[in-house]
Amino acid sequence: MIRAVLAHRAALVRGALAHLLGAERDIDVIARVGRSGDVRAAVLLARPDVTVLDVDLCASGAGGLGRLSHRLAGSAVLVLAKERCGARLMMAMRRPPPGLGFLAVDAEPEGLLEAVRLVARGGTVVDPRLVAAARAAGSPLTTRETELLELAADGGTVREIAAQLGLSCGTVRNGVSRAIAKTGARTRPEAVRIAGESGWI
Repeated sequence: MIRAVLAHRAALVRGALAHLLGAERDIDVIARVGRSGDVRAAVLLARPDVTVLDVDLCASGAGGLGRLSHRLAGSAVLVLAKERCGARLMMAMRRPPPGLGFLAVDAEPEGLLEAVRLVARGGTVVDPRLVAAARAAGSPLTTRETELLELAADGGTVREIAAQLGLSCGTVRNGVSRAIAKTGARTRPEAVRIAGESGWI
């Protein structure tokens, strides 16, 4: 039996997902949450095999998505996203670790069920529509600049980001400054906001 936690901000979607998954003999929905701050606590309490997670409830940017399984106590994770979020997820979708999947939120029910079962077994799922949307988004940021802004969005200081990536503080500052300029922002928080709204992180 696959034990699943549902985390989606829309109550109607949560209910529909619970009905769909709960109708399967091999899937048991053991918890539902609708706020990002409740996700980790629910997973730690319920210890599911898989967490079906609305991308908008992800507490970290795309750079942190690859570490979701660790943050969620080893639970496999299936992230549901709109195609416009593709660019935000591109880094994580390039080499998803076992037990992490990305699926368009409007996927066919059969596709969702298959994806849940696959990530629960330690497999990976990457919806080609999300990849195509990411490539079409045309972010002006380099991979490094994207990574720096994502870590900044997570609240990392220059010193913390430098230590995490093995870079000098000067390199981090310069990279963040370039990213700020490319987004047309004046400050780091503004750049993070613009990049997030544009689907670049």
